[in-house]
Amino acid sequence: MQTRFGKKAKVFDIVITAVAALLSVGVTLFGVFHFGLSNSWPELILNLFYIACLVMIWMYFFNSPHLTTLQFNYWTSLCVGITILLRDILFAPPLANYPLHLACFTLSVLLLCTLTFFYARKDWKSYSKSNLWTICIIDIIIATLYQIDIMWFEPADEETNYMLTEIWIRPTISYGMVACFVTEVED
Repeated sequence: MQTRFGKKAKVFDIVITAVAALLSVGVTLFGVFHFGLSNSWPELILNLFYIACLVMIWMYFFNSPHLTTLQFNYWTSLCVGITILLRDILFAPPLANYPLHLACFTLSVLLLCTLTFFYARKDWKSYSKSNLWTICIIDIIIATLYQIDIMWFEPADEETNYMLTEIWIRPTISYGMVACFVTEVED
């Protein structure tokens, strides 16, 4: 099989993204089965979208004829957007620290608007690398704020480690997705 990327750095970016996200999804799936479906069904739904993104990144990486660049951009953006809408906006977890909750909510809306602005337009190749990396940076900031709230303000229990793992899946997938987009901009 021939890969889409020739530079070792790009191959490394995509492989690291895939391995980290697969391990994270595996840990979260274990948490779903360990704690029961009644307590953790939202993570199972989110994992379906994460797995769809991983499959598309994998297909894109191996230059699959079944997935064009435009399809990859559209469907990965849509899957990530749905996870933002579900986890951070519609069913946002109540955080103990209200200013952090408000900051996470505001950044989530900004991230969803940024995804829509950057990838819903036909001239997405005209954006600079810094425009594209904005998505990943905002997602990392949201995950960091969630982690700060969970580590410092929430009571720790058996689910804490699984929640921390689930929080960092989407920024990892965003990193891989943006790395693929940046490669297309360079070509």
